[in-house]
Formats: sequence, structure tokens, C-alpha cells
Amino acid sequence: MKLATISTPDGSAAVRVEGDRGVELGFPDVGALLAANDWREVAQVADGPVHDMATARLAPVVPRPDKIICVGLNYRNHILEMGRDLPEHPTLFAKFTSSLIGPYDDIVLPHVSSQVDWEGELAVVVGKRARNLTPETAGAFIAGYAVLNDITARDWQFRTREWLQGKTFESTTPLGPHLVTTDDPALSEAGAMHLTCEVDGEVMQQADTADLVFGPADLVSYISTIVTLQPGDIIATGTPGGVGHARKPSRYLREGSEVRTSITGVGELLNACRGATS
Repeated sequence: MKLATISTPDGSAAVRVEGDRGVELGFPDVGALLAANDWREVAQVADGPVHDMATARLAPVVPRPDKIICVGLNYRNHILEMGRDLPEHPTLFAKFTSSLIGPYDDIVLPHVSSQVDWEGELAVVVGKRARNLTPETAGAFIAGYAVLNDITARDWQFRTREWLQGKTFESTTPLGPHLVTTDDPALSEAGAMHLTCEVDGEVMQQADTADLVFGPADLVSYISTIVTLQPGDIIATGTPGGVGHARKPSRYLREGSEVRTSITGVGELLNACRGATS
């Protein structure tokens, strides 16, 4: 099952995606839907107004998650290209919801940064309240997956040993296009999920999620030991090798750049870059 949040003249709406149709589910967004105990059953049977998905404007699939928790240095090949050792524990940082944009919205390049980089990632969406889980039980608390790009201002990220300031500039983080639930046949048909990030038509990143040091269930378990995860929380699982900052010479996004981020079985983001107007 694929779920999305669309913008309508009357506000936003959570929809079930059926090919080129989006059927309203009676909730303002996917995050609100996931807060219902019976969200999966509701999403399967609800029969509201229908929208043409070819013309619908998609919002971030969860527009206002309680938490966006990101994982750094989690693909083996990316860790090696950055000259680091494999971590013993996940490296965590956070984003704020103001950084989120829809799957086809423009990435707003901060006017204070000249080193804006791409980081294609698999996003885990939490499906129910989770606290102190084991890796063996954590998978049942995952609602599904989406695509995210952790656009990063490297010159701000590395100002200090903490990364937050480079990771959460407003209107920089596309998320979507859908929430693909864990029972969707597309995931099993895809097998190992393959991530690709292209910039201006050139492939920059390619990896299978099998290269993750800490997988989705491991991350849900670990994070739930620190904080209570809520329905709709987003966990960005980290990026593979191929980022612009690690290239020789380094390469960064510019106004007019186009970033395409895709994961087999999950979906695709397509975002143009533009300069900030204020």
C-alpha cells in the first residue's frame, strides 16, 4: 500500500495511492493517519474523494513529524570514502520540520553557504509508539519507507564537531513521494533496495541498503532506548558514497541544479535548486 499527503484547495489530505488515483482517507496528512491505532485498516478501506495523482501537488509525506532523527556514517562505502572507521554505535543528529519540502518542490540553497551537498537516503517511518524495543521486535513498529535527501551545507556542518547547523536549513530536505508500507508487494519484489542519486543527469550515488551498518530495525531499537518514538517519526538511515564533498575536486549544488533521488520499490524525488529570496 502506498500513502501520500497532497495539498488541496481546502488544505492537505492523506490519500491511498492506486495507480494514477489518490483516494482521500479522512485525515489531513499521513502523520495524522498513523496516529490512529487502526490506521492500516482505515487506509485499506476508506473511500473518500478521488484526486488525479498526475496533477496533485505532493507535500512531504509526513509534513510535521514529532521527530526527524538522522544517522550519519552508516554505509560502509561512505564511511571508507570519508576516511573513518566503522562505528560501534549509530551517529545521530536531528533536523527540524521546517527543513522539509515535498518530493518535487525546489531545494532552497542557503545564501550563506557555497558548499551545499546531496545525500540520498532511505527514510524509515515509525508506525506506532515505540519505547525500549529490541532489534528482534522493532521491525513490527515500522509503518514503511520513503525517500529523503539530507541536503547539507558542508561549510556550516564542519564549523564545529556537532553537525546540526549544516543539516537543517529551511526548505532543503525533500521527503516522499509516498509512504510505502512494509507489506507492499513492491518491496519484496525489489529485494534489496537500491538507492541512486543523480545530479543534472549524472549518477553520483549508488548503493544497496544491504550496505547499511545499522539496518532499520537496529536503528528503531537503538533510538527507542533513548526517546519514545511516535507514529510518523522519521529516521533517515544515512547516505552512501558519492557525495560531492568527498570528490576530488569537491562538487556542490548550484542554482539550477536538478537532484533526482530514487530507491527501488519506494519511489523517486525530483528537485530543482534555487537561491533563497530572503
